[in-house]
Parts: sequence; structure tokens; C-alpha cells
Amino acid sequence: MRRILVRSALGALVVFLAIQLVPYGWEKPNPPVVAEPTWPSARAEELARSACYDCHSNETDWPAYSYVAPMSWLVRRDVESGRDELNFSEWDGDGDDAAETVAEGSMPPAQYSLLHPGARLSDAERQELEAALLAIDD
Repeated sequence: MRRILVRSALGALVVFLAIQLVPYGWEKPNPPVVAEPTWPSARAEELARSACYDCHSNETDWPAYSYVAPMSWLVRRDVESGRDELNFSEWDGDGDDAAETVAEGSMPPAQYSLLHPGARLSDAERQELEAALLAIDD
């Protein structure tokens, strides 16, 4: 039994080390900021930066776990899809959909808030961010 456990552990270690060689997620691009929204207050911008900017801007703060597969794959995918949906660094004036998503409580996602306590929004902060997103909607 012990032999099976040792072999299984070694096999898992080999697989873990092998997946580090998969190149997806290695690059951590932060393209230049092209256009940013004009926030109605510094507090609104602070809320957006803490709860949204890591996935929805070109100013991503890449955490240490984003350099280790398979987490690097998940983080890279989340950032790419987040930037595709809404990018505060390439602002096009569409805050309405973002406000609705924040109001529904689906952003920031639970798995992100779990690892980033500063991104957790109280009900009052959620309402403040929603109002700010509506205010910057052109």
C-alpha cells in the first residue's frame, strides 16, 4: 500500500512539473492605457480599481499564483475574457452593462473575492460603484 502511495505521489509530482512547460499563461501582458473613464469621485475610482481593474483593465496586478500552472491558465483566461467584456484602459463609454452586473452581485466573482479580500464589496459600496458606472456611461 505504501508503495502505491509513493508511486502515486511521484507520478502526481511529475505531472505537476510537466504542466509547468505548457506555454499558455507565461506571458503577463499589460498593454498601454489608451483611454480611461472620468470617474465621478476618487472613492468611485478606488472601488473600481480594487474590485474590477485586475481583470477589466490593462493594469493587472499579476499575483504570485498566476505564475504556476494550472492556476496561471485560469488567471490568464479570466483576464483575457474580462478585458474582452469590459476594459477600463480602453474605455468606450459603456458602463451600463457593468453597472447591471455589479448590481446583480455577479461581479466581482466569488472566487476572485475569496483570494482578494479588498475586492469584496459591501451593499453600500456595491450601490456606490453601480451609480458611478451609470454616471460614466456615455
